[in-house]
Amino acid sequence: MSALPAVTDATFAAEVLASPKPVLVDYWADWCAPCRQLTPIVAQFAEEYGDRVKFVALDANTNTAVPMTYNVNNLPTIQVFQGGQIVASLTGNVTKIKLRQMLDDVA
Repeated sequence: MSALPAVTDATFAAEVLASPKPVLVDYWADWCAPCRQLTPIVAQFAEEYGDRVKFVALDANTNTAVPMTYNVNNLPTIQVFQGGQIVASLTGNVTKIKLRQMLDDVA
């Protein structure tokens, strides 16, 4: 389970697309070992960047419409939305350095 606030297919538009600040979406699943490794790193950055970027998690097991809409074919996937559009994306084994660089670019 992710430490971030959860979004679902039903709440995605209001929580992510309509947000006035950038939103990092962490797509995860309970069976995904790399997702479990990434969760504490994303949670740490949520504390560090939380005033500039909103952080949420979407369980791809129980919410399939959003991942299909945004071509999330592999887990873990991190996408940053700004103004309702994807402005940055990382997939697979995401390093702390890559994630920090992405956040610095959008924050």
